[in-house]
Amino acid sequence: MLDQLIAFAQALESQTGLSHFWWGNAVMIAIGATMIYLAVSKKYEPLLLVGIGFSCIIANVPGSDLILPGGLFNYAYQGVALLIIPPLIFFGVGAMTDFGPMIANPKLVILGAAAHLGIFVALILAKLLGFTLAEAGAIGIIGGADGPMAIFVTMKLAPHLLPQVSVAAYSYMALMPLIQPPVMRLLTTRKERLITMRQSRPVSRLEKIAFPIVIGIVVNLFLPPVAPLITMLMLGNLFREVLVVDRLVKTAANDLMNVIIIILTIAIGSTMNADSFLTIQTVQIVVLGLVAFIFGTASGVIGAKIMNLFLKEKINPLLGSAGIASVPIAARVSHIVALRENPTNYLIYHAMGPNLAGVFGTAISGGIMLALIGVK
Repeated sequence: MLDQLIAFAQALESQTGLSHFWWGNAVMIAIGATMIYLAVSKKYEPLLLVGIGFSCIIANVPGSDLILPGGLFNYAYQGVALLIIPPLIFFGVGAMTDFGPMIANPKLVILGAAAHLGIFVALILAKLLGFTLAEAGAIGIIGGADGPMAIFVTMKLAPHLLPQVSVAAYSYMALMPLIQPPVMRLLTTRKERLITMRQSRPVSRLEKIAFPIVIGIVVNLFLPPVAPLITMLMLGNLFREVLVVDRLVKTAANDLMNVIIIILTIAIGSTMNADSFLTIQTVQIVVLGLVAFIFGTASGVIGAKIMNLFLKEKINPLLGSAGIASVPIAARVSHIVALRENPTNYLIYHAMGPNLAGVFGTAISGGIMLALIGVK
């Protein structure tokens, strides 16, 4: 009888995923659970981490068909791989975004360029570690802190690195409240962090309507490799600013965006299978991504400090860290760090200027890479 039970148990095990479960699966399941914990307990970008964490867990359950070709999660991944999801994300972001802070204070656009040193630092380090130039470009773009742009550039330069690059980009974006503040405080004095900003000038409706049209023309003229993303960003923003298509704006900013976020997070998490993810190459990419974020934050802050050497009306150097393109996460981090020093110092509106400029900075960086390295 005992022999029969043992034989039955062995036969049952062979028909399930238990026989294929290994310690790597346990590690990745723990990572997925940690993401969900950070989202629930610490409120670190729950819109991203809950979906990524859960699909990471499922991707590491042996025997699940969801991540295989024809599986539900695999269909979600195809939306990313075919570059359908990134432009739609930009469309929704454009419908939610007020570019007024950037238009009102154009000198802060400089910070959107200064905060992108990390892209090129990571690119150089990746090349030194033995990655090809195309792979190094895909890794470097993580430093722009722009998930859709990272996906777009990676699919053009090194599509085989999409799982590692997308996971690194979105994970670090969600963890920016942990990554950025220590760098910001290290590079600034309390006196600098207490600098208050003068209220920006009002921006006319004509300026707001003209802005997406002009940017759309300029981007398609000078940066065609990344035009699909910025064009959709500008289209969403034009819908917002003309004030006559409220239904479309609400759909793009809410219903459509929510659906896209669900698909995106499932797609990203489903790539975190232990068999392909737990490699030395993945560790290198994750570390380089962190280096890129740190250098980008630091270069933005230092860029603001350099600008203050030439400005009569000083700007708060914390705004420099918002030059990273993660909208509105980076702007919110700058605002929170300033509030901790002075509860009446509201930097969020001003921080949105360099934060939005950072989107264009990442687009320019990505366009340069695609133009020089070559679009596949």
